[in-house]
Amino acid sequence: MVSEIEPARLPEPPYYAVIFTSVRTDGDNGYGQRDEESISAWRAHTEHARARADGRAKWYESFAVHVARVERSYDFSRSAPA
Repeated sequence: MVSEIEPARLPEPPYYAVIFTSVRTDGDNGYGQRDEESISAWRAHTEHARARADGRAKWYESFAVHVARVERSYDFSRSAPA
């Protein structure tokens, strides 16, 4: 069975993108124990602040956040065979 994945719907350019990259510390240190509910809570300001503090204290050796203005965007999608 072939599953077709629809690309994310993005706004028309220009728009801004925030890109987070990191280098993890050795070991898991509880990082992998987050479930879907925890991921949703991450977005809440108070929870996100706590997660940022945990990340700096035990999960990340370093990280960078890049904010970019997207001037042009395109995609390609091949239809699944019938």
